[in-house]
Amino acid sequence: MGEPLLRVEGLRTIFQTSKQVVTAVSGISYSVDAGETVGIVGESGSGKSVSMLAVMRLVPSPAGRITEGRIWFQGRNLLDLNPAEMRAVRGKDIAMIFQDPMTSLNPVLSIGKHLVEPLKLHLGLTTTQAKTRAVELLQMVGIPDAANRLNDYPHQFSGGMRQRVMIALGLSCNPKLLIADEPTTALDVTIQAQIIDLVKRLRREFGMSVIWITHDLGIVAGLVDRVIVMYASHVVETASVDDLYEDPRHPYTLGLLSAIPRLDAAERTRLTPIPGKPPDLSNPPKGCPFAPRCGFSTADCLSEKPTLREVAPGHFSMCHLELSKQAFISLREVRVNA
Repeated sequence: MGEPLLRVEGLRTIFQTSKQVVTAVSGISYSVDAGETVGIVGESGSGKSVSMLAVMRLVPSPAGRITEGRIWFQGRNLLDLNPAEMRAVRGKDIAMIFQDPMTSLNPVLSIGKHLVEPLKLHLGLTTTQAKTRAVELLQMVGIPDAANRLNDYPHQFSGGMRQRVMIALGLSCNPKLLIADEPTTALDVTIQAQIIDLVKRLRREFGMSVIWITHDLGIVAGLVDRVIVMYASHVVETASVDDLYEDPRHPYTLGLLSAIPRLDAAERTRLTPIPGKPPDLSNPPKGCPFAPRCGFSTADCLSEKPTLREVAPGHFSMCHLELSKQAFISLREVRVNA
């Protein structure tokens, strides 16, 4: 297998205030192959979005900064690039669809202006050529009467249509990597399905890699090739989507899966919530960050932080325990009945 399109090594990102330092990303490592779709899942505050902002070199400064790590993209460490070199990569080679299209789109710029400027900047198109391409992009993502909507403003579009504009903007320069940061969170389920189907179709047509950030494991089931699970600024598990669903090896992943309603369940079962709350990242625990909420933790879990290690071919877990999904379930039943 060749070199990954994106390889992140030991990435650490912090936010510093006058009173404390918050570690948003704690030395994570992962890779994305060419043409691969990777899902990054975890609850709010786990570090998903910040880790992607770090890849884009968009971590809010001066409060936030990357303190350690390397981000390799097509053989170059993005952290070594100067601002001008990074601007040439951002939008052209790596594009990002942000979570809220209403705040991501400039309300005083027309939709056409949003699309035309990057086409002229990155692809060197004339204004006429860029407008023609902008209409093609809007048609591609399903915006009706695209030519007449170039002069409209974001507030004249519905939430689903604004998100389609954001996708068109992300695809405008044919990026090699598209990062989608919870692009369907604020949309109803029907529009969610349409957006997901659209991204899947465009991924096949363009052959690009996709990173899909979400807190919903149900969304990524039919969308991604591999899943990265984040918790409290750490990568706690990573595996192919099939392996992760069939045999999760980290208690947090099992907790997320247990909280998903199942339509194919033989009988109605009560959903199992994860007790407690995530740790304070300005004062992280000494041991495993999930230990205070874990029903399987031991004394070692509270005192010693586990490392992310391979527990099966291509399957990595940050857990002291070497248990399968069924072993976790059996152990939980024993403790509940004790």
